[in-house]
Amino acid sequence: MSITQVISLLSGVALFLFGMNLMGDGIKRVSGDHLEAILFKLSNTNLKGVLLGTGVTAVIQSSCATSVMAVSFVNSGMMNLIQGISVIIGAIFGTSITGWVICLSYIEGSGGLASLISTSTLTGVVAVVGILLKMFSKKPMHHNIGDIMMGFAILMTGMSTMSGSVKTVGEQPWFQAALLNMNNPVLGIAIGAAFTAILQSASAAVGIVQALSVTGAMTFGTSLSLLMGINIGAAVPVLLSAIGVGTDGKRAAFSYLVSSIVGTGTCAILFFGVNSFVHFPFMSMPLNPFSMAFVNTTYRFAMTLLLFPMIKLISKIVTVLIKEVPDTTKDGKIVLEERFLYRPALAVEQVRQALTDMGIRALAAVCLSDQLLFEYDEESYNRVISQEEVNDEYEDEINAYLLQLTNQNINEYQSGEIAKFLHAVTDFERISDHALNIAQNAKMIHDKGLVLSEGAKNDFKVLSEAVEEIVQLAINAFGAIDLDTAMRIQPLEEVIDELCTRVQNHHVRRLQNGTCSIKQAFAYNNICTDLERVSDHCSNVGNALIGISRGTIDTHDYQKQLAADEAAQYDQYVKEYSERFSL
Repeated sequence: MSITQVISLLSGVALFLFGMNLMGDGIKRVSGDHLEAILFKLSNTNLKGVLLGTGVTAVIQSSCATSVMAVSFVNSGMMNLIQGISVIIGAIFGTSITGWVICLSYIEGSGGLASLISTSTLTGVVAVVGILLKMFSKKPMHHNIGDIMMGFAILMTGMSTMSGSVKTVGEQPWFQAALLNMNNPVLGIAIGAAFTAILQSASAAVGIVQALSVTGAMTFGTSLSLLMGINIGAAVPVLLSAIGVGTDGKRAAFSYLVSSIVGTGTCAILFFGVNSFVHFPFMSMPLNPFSMAFVNTTYRFAMTLLLFPMIKLISKIVTVLIKEVPDTTKDGKIVLEERFLYRPALAVEQVRQALTDMGIRALAAVCLSDQLLFEYDEESYNRVISQEEVNDEYEDEINAYLLQLTNQNINEYQSGEIAKFLHAVTDFERISDHALNIAQNAKMIHDKGLVLSEGAKNDFKVLSEAVEEIVQLAINAFGAIDLDTAMRIQPLEEVIDELCTRVQNHHVRRLQNGTCSIKQAFAYNNICTDLERVSDHCSNVGNALIGISRGTIDTHDYQKQLAADEAAQYDQYVKEYSERFSL
């Protein structure tokens, strides 16, 4: 192989990789990050994870990109480890579609109509249309489609260049000797893995093997062992992506390597083990690019079927291999993946989940502080303090993250979501503050040896149940973007305001008849005020969700509009909650 052929091969690889990246980036921009968001939202079962991992990889033509997304999801807590593994297994199978795309570069026509579907004609037409869209259209969508078409044309050109550079290699003695050595499956797998690790691209490695098959020297046995090795070597870029992530992220990245080794090892032992006794006649059959793609797809499909029931086992293996270490990004602290900033759709969903977690912590603090009114214990009091401190950190981190996110290229929908988040982060944090105030008043009552009367306990029981209900409504409405649930918040807030008035009137009567003492009055009024303030902040969350979704930023104006336009439904909710929480 001359130096000219080597340079031609390397230039073909470079064009192939550049075309693949350009096409993949164009597809991602056209999808508007919807593929990534779908991957996160819908991969809630193992089967869905595998199918979505396969689909997303088939579209963006990169198992590495899909797997790195899964690693980031797991690291940020948006996915659990088992979900991430299922997506990665799907990505391992989905990347086999690239082989069929590569086959398009080998379509040739001898003349007439057949020549219209030849590689050169197809590449030329796609390139011309792509460059016209890039140069003459002002619409961003057309530019992105142009990138896809130009990337495809460059990919095809790169494959043609690689094929042309290796046409005579099959006749070289050194190449024939190398193929004979690769009849040993272990050696072939090792060479394929090392080759792919160096290239950092399974697609490029498969493309080169398919180019070599044009020589007619690539047999089924040799090709299969190389393809198996390529599958293992593809884990290297995913492992590199785990540098600097937490324990769960590292486990997710390592699961790619474990899955590849377990799947490839099992398939190799079964297939080559049986072959050593049966001696399959097709082992020496030469493959062409099309049959190579078929073998690659079949092998990866078989491996996926094998790995699917082993997802939990793989999770256990990586958990044992990657030991838990003290991780300051966990233990109740927020994790916001900075890599998602360049994918605003994912960043928005990540912040929504973080805020939902923040709301859940606020609700836990409210429930604990309410319980302290009836039965005080120091452990619960300290847990309220802990929840409030964590939510303070959440507020700082989320606000800083949202500031960075607003500097990205965000669309109108994402801008509206960020506006909701800025409302919610303050309200959820303030709910935690009021929960701490209630806990501190409960502690004061306990430390002074004061005892709430049965009437006071009953009042607080009803009021606290209503407040816990409204906090749960706010969390559910916010996390699920559920406007129907949000519509219930304001009517319940009105009922809570009325309850607070009644509770305070009851306290005044108990003071007058001597059932309660003046020593309790200060703490009593403070608790009642804090519970009412919690409901106010929940009302803010609900009104922001509905108001901003309808283009109304001023939530007070929205409340007036709601009372006028939807009075019947509003009154029905008020009646329902008045009957449930009555004094």
